[in-house]
Amino acid sequence: MEEEAAVGGVAGPSQGGLRRRIGRGKRTTGFVGEASWASSVINLVNTIIGAGVLAMPLAISHFGIVLGIFVILWSAVTAGFGLYLQSRCAQYLDRGSASFFALSQLTYPNAAVVFDAAIAIKCFGVGVSYLIIIGDLMPGVVQGFVGGDPSYDFLVDRHFWVTAFMLIVIPLSYLRRLNSLKYTSIAALVSMAYLVVLVVYHFIKGDTIADRGPIRVGHWAGPIPTLSSLPVIIFAFTCHQNMFSILNEIANNSHFRTTSVVVASAGSAAATYILVAITGVYATIGRAAIVMLVIFSYPLQCHPCRASVDAVLKWRPNPKSTGAEGSPHRHPLLGPRGARTPEPMSDLRFSVITTTILILSYLVAMTVSSLEAVLAYVGSTGSTSISFILPGLFYYKISAPDSPAHRGLLKEDDEAADDMSDEEDDVDDDGEGSLARSLTESGILRRHTRHWRKSLLRRLSLALAGYGVVVMVVCLITNTFFIASH
Repeated sequence: MEEEAAVGGVAGPSQGGLRRRIGRGKRTTGFVGEASWASSVINLVNTIIGAGVLAMPLAISHFGIVLGIFVILWSAVTAGFGLYLQSRCAQYLDRGSASFFALSQLTYPNAAVVFDAAIAIKCFGVGVSYLIIIGDLMPGVVQGFVGGDPSYDFLVDRHFWVTAFMLIVIPLSYLRRLNSLKYTSIAALVSMAYLVVLVVYHFIKGDTIADRGPIRVGHWAGPIPTLSSLPVIIFAFTCHQNMFSILNEIANNSHFRTTSVVVASAGSAAATYILVAITGVYATIGRAAIVMLVIFSYPLQCHPCRASVDAVLKWRPNPKSTGAEGSPHRHPLLGPRGARTPEPMSDLRFSVITTTILILSYLVAMTVSSLEAVLAYVGSTGSTSISFILPGLFYYKISAPDSPAHRGLLKEDDEAADDMSDEEDDVDDDGEGSLARSLTESGILRRHTRHWRKSLLRRLSLALAGYGVVVMVVCLITNTFFIASH
């Protein structure tokens, strides 16, 4: 729009029209995001780096350093590819309306309730794991500061700290917009940065050698312990539940901008995990930093959990009746591009769902203390589904040549090309016609290149979904044997 305003006053009608056609993007609904690139990266990184940072040193000890680093990088790449597919899926939806619910309505409408239920359970499990971490770490932090003074016995009770930190979690969990959490995310990432500096310092200083276990560089601890640690690493990169909120709220949602958010987030998390995994988590203040990190990460899990629960409660079977031409009747809630648009959540509904999530997660955290079991099963099921299976299946389905959403997007591109051809005929012969024809020819070449890229991307998306299924089955089997043997 800025380009259109800039050239409209100085160019003639033909030239101005040509330039406006060149600069015009896909149609929008008038929605304008407000989040910056930096706040998007901060919130996404804070969603990624959570409980996984605590379990990473043990996971790497099972894999060995060389294989462990490779698995971390591989997990970052595959998780990042899932995020990228989500950004590609969002192009088929109206600006600001991207969600797993909307995608389900365009791809697998009658399975939408299953997808949203899986996302809700996954986010709920992650939130519970954060509260368990607080209950496990805070007694040690207190002992590090006050020692074994019996007058402070209540401060080494995990139930006390889970309850106390819920008072911080509650007001943050009632914020509606993800971008509102950018300042708490900054505080959490500052704590994470301090933790990284701390563990690297002690590693270089060498004062933690006596506390280290066996260090494996090129060999692993065996197939069962190693495979049981795989879902922990996969879980550590899961942030896909918030990706659509990032895409909806970011001000500039261009392909380059959203892809750079994915690369910066996944890359920063991978570098952090490798450093912490090799050097280890040490010192009382380091544990306090982890507590600060996870407590501010809890609202980032409550946000998508609430949206998915709301979608499950609103779900109705997709109507299958057809019109005279054999096309499905448009449902009253269907949006411009065919996606059923959910009604905005009322304040009462918002409060009831949020309160229910908080109460249930608090009760579970007070009664369950096995973080390893929570991470293992959440990583095996929820994380693999939301990171690999759903993004892969959604993109493969929605980008199919016979997909109504895909045909609608192609129609918009064709209309843009027709407008370009019309303006080519209208311009004078003073060189502008040649410019328009060259642009049209280059557009045809780009269309062929785009078709080849989309075809490859569809194959890779299906491969990602298959990879997720394999990882889920293998991890569930190995975790069952590993936990049963202990």
